[in-house]
Formats: sequence, structure tokens, C-alpha cells
Amino acid sequence: MSYDKFTILKSTAYPLPIENVDTDQIIPARFLKATERKGFGDNLFRDWRYNDDGSPKTDFVLNNPKYKGKILVGGRNFGSGSSREHAAWAVYDFGFRCVISSFFADIFKNNCLNVGVLPVQVSSEFTQKIFDAIENKPDTEIIIDLPNQKVTIVPTSESENFDINGYKKENMVNGFDDIDYLQDMTNEIEEFAKTRPF
Repeated sequence: MSYDKFTILKSTAYPLPIENVDTDQIIPARFLKATERKGFGDNLFRDWRYNDDGSPKTDFVLNNPKYKGKILVGGRNFGSGSSREHAAWAVYDFGFRCVISSFFADIFKNNCLNVGVLPVQVSSEFTQKIFDAIENKPDTEIIIDLPNQKVTIVPTSESENFDINGYKKENMVNGFDDIDYLQDMTNEIEEFAKTRPF
């Protein structure tokens, strides 16, 4: 399944300055029965977003109309817990294309990269600068420059670089998943196969 190409994203962001957000909080286990990557965004942070009667909790950031955008800024150790890929599906399906944190659980990070969500890991100090900027001005824009691996807080022009696996970076820039990557190499694979004995 192909995803939107990711080169440079300029967007406002939702701040979630909570540490150790695990995958069961991102998408509770009772919503894992579906096998298609659709509809999970409705239940992203379900227990934090809604009361038992289904009414939205007005104090939760995703329900606050002053925040919007395609970037989620999370606290340290984001995506810990079980390895469920549905957590990344929920983040993508809600509309996020980037999650910023000072530390990601490895499996969640890789699951995000596999579905078109860019996990940007920066220092704790820079993450706090982003939180402070959004608190001061909720419509603060952030630029995620994947080709140059740099994140910038627009109002202050402060920036920091981030690391990403080269293969995953190429896939994100081209909007590929692993299968798309192989299909894009069809000609090379066929030419190589001609050199192999049967």
C-alpha cells in the first residue's frame, strides 16, 4: 500500500506532554479486531478522548479546537508497551503525518515508518522548546524537512537535526512501503535474474 510522499511538512501541532504513552493508550486492545487499516483514527486515545457515555472530554488536547495540524508532539518514551501495529495505523488514520518525541519505543517507531508516519526524535531540550512555543502560541508552525533531516520551530527559527534509516527515508520520500520499494526495482531484479543460472 502506497502512502503520501513525505518531503517537507509545514504544519501546526497538537501538544501531548505526557511521558511513557504506551500503545494501549494510543489504541485500546478492544479495538484491535479489525484487520483493515481504516477507522482506527476514530479510536485514537479513545479512553483519554471520550467519557464512558461517548461524549468527548473537553480537557483532552485532541478535543481542543485551538489545536490542529498534522504533527503530534509527545513526551519521552512514546509508543512503549505492546508491539501492536494498530497504534501506528490509528495515528496515521487520524491524520498525523509526523510524531515528534525525545524518545520512541523501537517497534512503534518502525511501525510508523512502515505506514507513512515520520517519527522525529530530537533532544529533550528541543522537545521542550516546541512545547513552550505551542503553549505560547497554539498556531505555531513547525517545519519537518525530511531531505535535510531537520525540524524547525517557525516563529523562533530554532532547529535541530534528526536521524533516520536511509532505506526508510527513501521510502518516505517516494511514498513507498516495502512492497512498493521492491516493485519499483522490477527492472533491476529482472536484469539480475537473467544473470543467474536456472
